[in-house]
Amino acid sequence: MTQRWPVRLWVVRHGESAGNLARRAALSAGHTHIETGGRDADVPLSALGERQSRALGRWFAAMPREQRPEVVLTSPYRRARQTVALIGEEGGLLADPVDILQDERLREKEFGVLDRLTRQGIDRHYPEQAEFRRILGKFYHRPPGGESWCDVLLRLRSALDSVSLHHGGARVLIVAHQVVVLCLRYLIEKLDEEAILAIDAEGDVANCGVTEYAFDPARGRDGAPVLLRWNFVAPLEAEGAPVTAEPDNQAGSR
Repeated sequence: MTQRWPVRLWVVRHGESAGNLARRAALSAGHTHIETGGRDADVPLSALGERQSRALGRWFAAMPREQRPEVVLTSPYRRARQTVALIGEEGGLLADPVDILQDERLREKEFGVLDRLTRQGIDRHYPEQAEFRRILGKFYHRPPGGESWCDVLLRLRSALDSVSLHHGGARVLIVAHQVVVLCLRYLIEKLDEEAILAIDAEGDVANCGVTEYAFDPARGRDGAPVLLRWNFVAPLEAEGAPVTAEPDNQAGSR
């Protein structure tokens, strides 16, 4: 039987970004808009985000060579690609040339007309969308031009099929965004809406927080991944890198 799942799978949220800082400043000032200076896809890491990424890279580098990631799948967004690059600079990837693959299916959830609006901005400029979201819930609400969590899940089902097809038995690192991390948990662990929203309600995914799975051949008919760590931030704490956790660029995500 061909093993369909990676033998080890790490899912990591990118380091703190300049967008996280801009969001914090907008909320503090009571502004309706979050100023990031351009496209969400181009938002870079903050100085702290770089430090967090390097700390995580050193954690991976401390593993024996044969246990480090050998395949990396990353969101094409700049902050995710920078996180991967800094992990690699610290020796956190397999010493041989590692496959680093950009996959647009791992991109951030698209907020459409609500992009870069604080909760106050949504209430002021799109009160009908605030009401739709209250009625439908964040799992199903799709803002005009944007995505619901279900839309993100649809593209991630395809991404996981690609992982199964091309990287079964490998050690795979995925670097992406908060909603993507949560939706991957939903898919891998076969959760439902209530379960994943309960996990989300516990708090935001930490920047450079690690979710880790190990393949168990005895689980189910064909084996399955088992959750070992969730939102694991010990690598940052060990390196003295402050832990940050807040939504990306948009206040309506909680």
